[in-house]
Amino acid sequence: MSTPNHPGTLVESGYAPVNGLEMYYEIHGSGQPLVLLHGNLSTIETSFGKVLRELSSTFRVIALEQQGHGHTADIERPFSIGQWAQDTTALLRYLFIKQANFFGYSSGGAVALEIALREPALVCKLVWAGGTSYQRDGLYPELSRGSERMKPEDLDGSPFHQAYLRVAPHPEQWHRLVAKLGEFDHSIEDRSCEEFASLQAPALLIIGDSDIVRPEHTVEMFRLLGGGVIGDLVGVPRSQLAVLPGTTHVTLVDRAEWLISMITEFLDTPK
Repeated sequence: MSTPNHPGTLVESGYAPVNGLEMYYEIHGSGQPLVLLHGNLSTIETSFGKVLRELSSTFRVIALEQQGHGHTADIERPFSIGQWAQDTTALLRYLFIKQANFFGYSSGGAVALEIALREPALVCKLVWAGGTSYQRDGLYPELSRGSERMKPEDLDGSPFHQAYLRVAPHPEQWHRLVAKLGEFDHSIEDRSCEEFASLQAPALLIIGDSDIVRPEHTVEMFRLLGGGVIGDLVGVPRSQLAVLPGTTHVTLVDRAEWLISMITEFLDTPK
């Protein structure tokens, strides 16, 4: 088994038999469970390496790697938010986790939302950081045009590629991963306002001010969850919104001090 490249108080790591996968997971620290869900192309290290140590000093952190990512080998099955949500919940059943907080970065946030809508009893609170959107038009149109022109080899040598090479069981499948994610991006379906507003778990929505999502779209999401009110008159909403200054989609995960302070306070506040 590979040794994790990121710091943290590692309690357990291994592979779980999940829906035809051998899904890799790590458990750090102790306390209330907090599930970390990485973004596309990422590993646990690239999405959470800068926050994992601090989070595991307060929570029992369960970090995993989805199909074809990091330590988890790919299988002959398309990528989808729905399938990743099913795989994640199956892993949690394997680990006897009945309820947890969830912190998803980028597409990991979409997976956390899918779980919260499908199995609300499983999700105590939800943090979605980066690319926080519930409809495709919430993302800048330049993003879609750029992904259509991108070739798998364009990401060779990138930090994502380097992290993949360090831990992947089949490092020669890097181009396959990038190509499958291109197909995945075009398969994501919009959610209705009503469906998103039905979310029962309090949510902390975090974006960078130069993220891949239009800020006004994430503000709309905040309003659908009860935000956009005068808190001094009617009370602070259960859900929260944060826009990190001078922050892009990729650099959001580098804002460790901000993320730790915001996430810890949000999760520690009574529902």
